[in-house]
Amino acid sequence: MIPRPFWFAAGLFFLALGWIGLILPMMPGFVFFLVAAFCFARGNPAWERKMLEHPRYGKPLRDWRDRRAISRRAKRAAIISMALAGALTWFLIGFPWALVSITVLVAVGAWIWTRNE
Repeated sequence: MIPRPFWFAAGLFFLALGWIGLILPMMPGFVFFLVAAFCFARGNPAWERKMLEHPRYGKPLRDWRDRRAISRRAKRAAIISMALAGALTWFLIGFPWALVSITVLVAVGAWIWTRNE
């Protein structure tokens, strides 16, 4: 059994990473919000509730928690962002090293696209 203070600290850590990810390019933000909500559910349900009731990010968090669903708009934004990141990686790093990144991006993009809406 993992103690509640650990879950709460982990939730704070991932919440901070989520906010950083919303600012920095090529770093996911929302994924860290999902992990933070998971941690808060085990460490501090009041913070989980605050996240789930957030005016902008609450609905997507609830959709994922309840139905494992991603909205079509979010899917498009993720795929476009990953395509731009792949192109930037190709431009900055070049062949063949960029293929590793692009392969991962294609796999993750396919997984995202096949989620419920």
